[in-house]
Amino acid sequence: MRSLARKGEHNPATRDMFSGFFSDIDRMFDNDMFLMPMRFGKGNNMPAANMRETEKEYAVDLAVPGMDRNDFTIEVDENMLSVSCQKEEDIKDEKDNYSRREYNYSSFSRTFRLPEAIVADKIKAQYDKGVLHITVPKAEQKEQRRKRINVE
Repeated sequence: MRSLARKGEHNPATRDMFSGFFSDIDRMFDNDMFLMPMRFGKGNNMPAANMRETEKEYAVDLAVPGMDRNDFTIEVDENMLSVSCQKEEDIKDEKDNYSRREYNYSSFSRTFRLPEAIVADKIKAQYDKGVLHITVPKAEQKEQRRKRINVE
């Protein structure tokens, strides 16, 4: 017996309603949707960081969009650089027939171990377009002269 539907033609009578449903569910778990970290401020409290070294300084860049420069606290203690941030938002929208209020809190704290040869008093930070740039100048290293030690 031949089908009355032509090849390639959509026929609702012969379509399996669940054919794509289970494959969609499988794809959802293949993407590790439940294991993926969320964006900063929406669940993940550790912003991405890039670190690099030049001849004269160390540089740390942190991706923290949506913050204000006054939200950051940056401290150096011996050779530990600590960066933390807190942001609270309280949005109120009241009209004659409704009231809406949203509250959001985002924070993170991150510490980086620095080499001992730095100039702590000259560390600078700048917040620009969602990226916190921190520059840590290197201390001048004295050249070690070779010295012969006599054994007595």
